[in-house]
Amino acid sequence: FVPSPDSAVLAMLNMAQVTSHDVVYDLGSGDGRIPIVAAKQFGARGVGIEIDGRLVMRAEELRKASGVADRVVFLHQDLFEADLREATVVTLFLLQGINLKLLPKLQRELKPGSRVVSLNFTMGDRWPPDLSQDVNGLTVHMWTVK
Repeated sequence: FVPSPDSAVLAMLNMAQVTSHDVVYDLGSGDGRIPIVAAKQFGARGVGIEIDGRLVMRAEELRKASGVADRVVFLHQDLFEADLREATVVTLFLLQGINLKLLPKLQRELKPGSRVVSLNFTMGDRWPPDLSQDVNGLTVHMWTVK
């Protein structure tokens, strides 16, 4: 588990233009910081998908302490088996190989107009990003589902 820096979390959510109308899914959510920030600072609903039960427990503690427990949920499950159809924004900080395996699922389950934002890693040549931005030496990439 490598946490996303706070500056990158904000850059990812800003790049996706998250609003209170969004449902932000964070795949491999770790300690849950992205769904919590999405709810707390952008008014969105947040869903964290994490396979490591200890990290889900930590995310739950942070969720309860954050004041947004009514708008954030963490699911202990494999991101490849998660149902993403409700998401309007998906955030990723996964290796490129995992992104590539995830690509067909994202394109199949997300509605047109949904945004996918990744920290550092792309989808390779199969799906070039619509936008990329440097954030303190890290790169945020965004795609819009057509």
